[in-house]
Amino acid sequence: MHPVVITCVAALGLLLFGLGLAISMQRFRTRTLDGHSAEPTDRLHRLVAAHANTAEFAPYLAVLFLYLGSQAPGTATVALIVAATLCRFLLVLGLLVVGRLDRPNPLRFTGALGTYLLGAALCLVALAGI
Repeated sequence: MHPVVITCVAALGLLLFGLGLAISMQRFRTRTLDGHSAEPTDRLHRLVAAHANTAEFAPYLAVLFLYLGSQAPGTATVALIVAATLCRFLLVLGLLVVGRLDRPNPLRFTGALGTYLLGAALCLVALAGI
């Protein structure tokens, strides 16, 4: 297995579990056991949105990365994997630290679009290897 691929899989896992822990810590701090404010600047709301979005994409990307990483990936495939991983972090940064949840921002847009395009490209790489 390519070490960069394992690093990217681990990074996605740390992102997902780190966001989960951040939610628990924020709930403890604010004494909020269930739900969250609908206010687009509320920290808990932002964390929940970032965690939910990560939970949607990180598992499939991790499986795809592991499959491709087990196939002696070329430099281009590894670069796509790294770029997709970075896009996940950009999206989370866009949700947590830039603007409000009810308004788009460049980090969020780049992270989301990159996830879609790079994820699709990696699926095509997997299909090409069949």
